[in-house]
Amino acid sequence: MDINSISLPPFVIAALYTDSLIDTGENTVPAPVILPPAETGPDRTDKPEAAYRSLGNNQKNILVVVNNSGVAFMTDPELQFLTGVLGACKLSLDDVAIVNYSNHTGMDYKELITHFQSRIVLLFDTEPAAFGLPMSFPHYQLQPFAGNTFLFSPSLKELENDRVEKSKLWVCLKRLFNL
Repeated sequence: MDINSISLPPFVIAALYTDSLIDTGENTVPAPVILPPAETGPDRTDKPEAAYRSLGNNQKNILVVVNNSGVAFMTDPELQFLTGVLGACKLSLDDVAIVNYSNHTGMDYKELITHFQSRIVLLFDTEPAAFGLPMSFPHYQLQPFAGNTFLFSPSLKELENDRVEKSKLWVCLKRLFNL
């Protein structure tokens, strides 16, 4: 995919540019992020749609779970790094749903996987047991469970600055996505 042909939906652009480029000295409240309407169906839970905040269109049912307190999803450098990783896997933000697990405490993996209809779950800096999985497994191990495949790795910030860890992740992603 060419970098000039990436198409972002309006809600992603709004989430990326929440601050004004010109500081007028006024205290302004950032505009709310408008999420796309969700599908409805018998497999959805009864929680309101606002309870499932995500970034991306989830067209390929891939759930990316990050754990960043203090931000809506992730920082701009982390998003840029993740976009590059997805691009290397022949994926884009349209193909995944990015969830910041620190904003979804109290929900376990079953709720999120059911809501997003995920078949692949990438856990960045989110321990499998803390995510509610009844098991623990090491970094960079493809773990099949309950019809899904899980991959646990360090945070995107750590991966971005560590060439060895980045290569370990890439080996797993190549196997996971048959690259």
